[in-house]
Amino acid sequence: MTKHAWWPSSPCGPGCITGQEPTVGWLRAALRMAALVAVVLLSLLCVVFLPLAGRRGRNWLTRAIFRGVLLAMGVKLVAHGAIPGPGRGMLVVNNHMSWLDIVAVNAVRPMRAVAKKDIASWPVLGWLVSAARSVYVDRENIRSLPGTVAALADTLRTGSMVNVTPEGTTWCGLTHGRFRPALFQAAIDGGVPVLPVALRFRTKNGGRTTAPAFIGDETIIDSVRRTARLRGLVLEVHVRNEIAPGRAADRRALAALAERAVDEVLVPAEKHWTSSAVEVAR
Repeated sequence: MTKHAWWPSSPCGPGCITGQEPTVGWLRAALRMAALVAVVLLSLLCVVFLPLAGRRGRNWLTRAIFRGVLLAMGVKLVAHGAIPGPGRGMLVVNNHMSWLDIVAVNAVRPMRAVAKKDIASWPVLGWLVSAARSVYVDRENIRSLPGTVAALADTLRTGSMVNVTPEGTTWCGLTHGRFRPALFQAAIDGGVPVLPVALRFRTKNGGRTTAPAFIGDETIIDSVRRTARLRGLVLEVHVRNEIAPGRAADRRALAALAERAVDEVLVPAEKHWTSSAVEVAR
């Protein structure tokens, strides 16, 4: 891979995974992996019929598949607020921690996505994301970015809702990266609102966890196996107020507004979690 100044990076790595979360036994973890394989096989059949299902049918099937992934992995989805229904062009942006992020967003409201090119080769998610007519971005080729922004703006103008992770890479969840402004230009060019969404993992007892994070040099299989071993994993989806077209002067200001909306959920929790950890250490 050819890296450049625009290449997204994160300081997160294996050291961010605490390994102190409650886990299930090997048998239950194995059953979860088997259930995930079953969802994969079922999703392959569904992908074949998606073009024939109509918009309402496609949305129902897509939501059911992604919720099936969460159910198979033992993840409880908790949504705070609602994502508007289809028919309105909208750029939906969220912090990025795990391969489960796109699963959670589509389990709440199926939509198209901007995804890195290599996701297309992933099992399960790659097939589903491609079937959802995603816009792929080639991070290795910075010259392709204007074309990606233009294609995204055209998609938004048609009334499609598109999901973007503006950090460009995954973080552990203890903190998150800056929202890069480039893709926000598509919302400005398309004349559509931006909807910030904050995602947060926690255990059943309320403590935040980094265990589901997909970071460092690990493979997607490594992350899936670790997630399958977790007990009582909860994924919170906090839908923030949409940012209307024209509210921000430019793409940098728009990115800052969206990042601030996500911080209003994540930063107070980060401070509380850090304080709790200090108390436990004492």
